[in-house]
Amino acid sequence: MNRLMLGSLSIFLIHIAQIAHAASPTLADDRYVAEAIARNAIIWDVRPADAYAAGHIAGAVNIGDAPRVLRDENTEDFIATDRIEKVLGAAGLDPKREIIVYGSRGSWNPYFGLYTVQYFGGSNVRVYHEGIEDWTAAGRAVSSEASRLAPIALKLEVNPTVAVTTKEMVERLNNPNVQIVDARTPKEFVGEDIRAIRGGHIPGAINIPYEQNWVDPETAGKLARKQVSSNAGMSLKSVDDLKRLYSKLDPGKETIVYCQSGVRASETAGVLQHLGFSNVKVYDSSWLGYGNTLDAPAENVTFFNVGLLNSRLTALQNRLDELEKELAEAKAKK
Repeated sequence: MNRLMLGSLSIFLIHIAQIAHAASPTLADDRYVAEAIARNAIIWDVRPADAYAAGHIAGAVNIGDAPRVLRDENTEDFIATDRIEKVLGAAGLDPKREIIVYGSRGSWNPYFGLYTVQYFGGSNVRVYHEGIEDWTAAGRAVSSEASRLAPIALKLEVNPTVAVTTKEMVERLNNPNVQIVDARTPKEFVGEDIRAIRGGHIPGAINIPYEQNWVDPETAGKLARKQVSSNAGMSLKSVDDLKRLYSKLDPGKETIVYCQSGVRASETAGVLQHLGFSNVKVYDSSWLGYGNTLDAPAENVTFFNVGLLNSRLTALQNRLDELEKELAEAKAKK
């Protein structure tokens, strides 16, 4: 087979993979999850081990906090594939099987699980967005006993149709057939909240924070301030409302989603797939990779002020020293 035929075959296979990827639904409700359990699908709980131990969908497996386990804490990209093969293989998590991923309602962690399965070649995977809260409220079976699947030997291959690298991201700038969604906060987008060497955003990106997918985008803040007692506001908006949210985008174009490290972006990517967008990719390195690549074009550029940070850290350390001294003196007087 000559090079031309091999090239054409490669393009054809990638196109087929994109169609399969786009055609697969990405969301599930409690009834669908129950039916999936009955047909022996894998239920993957991506929450930390202590949350899993406190109560999980009966039969669900867990590897701990999935994003922490499967990503490098510095780069926030995937750890080496051979290490992921061992982690997922030990848990019996085979991307080729049907998988339902869940966590807490509205959190991005299950969507990271969705992205992980798709990244390593899986196509039959859905997110149970309403999560453990919805499952328990429906009175369905919950367990505190760990479930384990038989370990398997995995040989994972990356699906190139679901992600882009920093180099590929830069190559797509100014391409009229590519649209970019920034799922970060508005302050990150305009460079006020700097989380890399530079602040700012990728040229041409549209800022739609991932929380806008929720019925009440302010729910996380309200929970922190104890203004609400549940995360019910993190339920997804209706399909019609979501379509209005993303109405400036063309479902037929290549759509790249990014955030700071790829995890918030994974939720938006999953929602866009749910809405029928046919070619959605996650820029996994996201702003952490892009902002630290100083020759990559950016808009609203600001720079991290190391001197200011050092002065604030010094002031904080001095205050801690003062408090320790006052505490020691108070103990001495007793």
